[in-house]
Amino acid sequence: MLAAAALSSCIEVMERLTAFFLVVSSAAFSLCKCGVAAAAFQPQHETNASLLESLHYLESVYGIANAAAPPNALMVGLTLIHGAAAKGAVCLDGTLPGYHYHRGWGSGANSWIVNLEGGGWCNNVRTCVYRKKTRRGSSNYFERQIAFTGILSDKAWENPDFYNWNRVKVRYCDGASFSGDGENRAAGLHFRGQRIYHAAMDELMSKGMRNANQVLLAGCSAGGLAVILHCDRFRGLFPSSTKVKCLSDGGLFMDVPDVSGGHTLRNFFNGVVNLQCFFPQNVINNIRTPLFILNAAYDAWQVQESLAPPSADPHGNWHLCRNNIGQCSASQIQFLQGANYTLGFLSCFRINRACLMPQIVSTPEQDTWYSNYSPKLGNKAIGKSVGDWYFDRAYVKLIDCPYPCDRTCQNLQFH
Repeated sequence: MLAAAALSSCIEVMERLTAFFLVVSSAAFSLCKCGVAAAAFQPQHETNASLLESLHYLESVYGIANAAAPPNALMVGLTLIHGAAAKGAVCLDGTLPGYHYHRGWGSGANSWIVNLEGGGWCNNVRTCVYRKKTRRGSSNYFERQIAFTGILSDKAWENPDFYNWNRVKVRYCDGASFSGDGENRAAGLHFRGQRIYHAAMDELMSKGMRNANQVLLAGCSAGGLAVILHCDRFRGLFPSSTKVKCLSDGGLFMDVPDVSGGHTLRNFFNGVVNLQCFFPQNVINNIRTPLFILNAAYDAWQVQESLAPPSADPHGNWHLCRNNIGQCSASQIQFLQGANYTLGFLSCFRINRACLMPQIVSTPEQDTWYSNYSPKLGNKAIGKSVGDWYFDRAYVKLIDCPYPCDRTCQNLQFH
C-alpha cells in the first residue's frame, strides 16, 4: 500500500505526464539493444547468446554485462551512498544505492556525464522478490568494479568528445526506472527509485557537479526511460548558464499488438504502474531540456518480449525469427515492418528534437559507440552523431533504411 506522501508523488507525476507508450521503430526491430554488442550480418562477427534466465534475460544485460572487461578498459570502483538510508533512498531489499565515478581532467574537469543504468523492471511482488536477490535489486550483489567503455571510456580514440569528462554510472536497483515511491512491507520490498535518483544527484552535486559548465544525463533502455522522466528535473539542478542536455538510448517502448493480437507489453507495464506508482505517459512532448532520442529499429527485447513473446506464439511459429532476424519469413518481416515503420518514422520527425534510429544502438559498448564496427548513419558512428548534437556542430535527425540494407548494423543471434 502506498503511503500518503507516495500517493501525492504519484498524482504529481500523473498530472505532469500524458502518454507513455510511444511507438519507437523505423524499418523494423534489430535483434540487438543498448549494452549488447554483437556482430553485423557477417559470419566473421557473429555472436551467439543463450537465454540463461527466464526473467527478461535481454534486459538483465542492458546495464552492466557479466562478461569479462575488454582489454585495457578503465575499471572504476563502487561508491555506496551512505546518507541515502536516512532519506529512505534504498534498493528493493533495503540496501544502500551506489554509483561508480571517475574524475575528469584537463578541458573536461568541469564537464559531467551522469549515466543511469538500465536493466528491465519488475511488475509484481513475485518478480520483485526475485529481483531483490540480484544486482538489479540489491547493492549486496553489485560488482565492486566495472569497466567504463563506450560513452564512459577514458580514451580519446574511443570516446573523443567525452573521454576526459567527469563520468558517472548510477546503479539501478529499484525496478522501475528510478521512478517509484512506495513499499510492500509484507514482502520486504522498497520501491524508492525517485528517492534514489535524488540521493544520487545530491551526492554528485556535493562532489563538484554543482560547478559544472556542461552536463549530459544519459541512460539506456530502462535507464533511457529514466532519463526521459528526469530530464527537466535534472536541468533544474543547474543555473541557466550551464549547458544541460539529455540522451535517451533505447528508452521508448512500443504499445502495439503482438503476433496473437494481444498486448503483452501493455499488460506488463500495467503491473509495474500498479505496483510501484510508475506513470510515465507522453512525457517527451512536455520536456523543455534538449533531448536526443536514440533507439534501435530492430530491437531484440521488443521482438522477444512485446511483439512475439512465447505466450503469444504457443505453436512456436515465430521461434526462429525471434532468435535470429535472418530466419524470419517474408510475411514475418512484413509484419514487423508494416506494424511499426510508419508510426516509427512519424514519431522521429514529429518530435522537435534530435533523433537517431539505426538498426541497432549501444552507448555502453565500445564496438557500437565509436569503432570500426559501429553502426553508421550518414557515414557517421553513433558516438560522432551524439557529439555533433551535444556541441551543436550539426543537425541530427536520421532514420535507417529497412533491413537488411545497412551492412554496418549489428545483430545478436540466440539459441
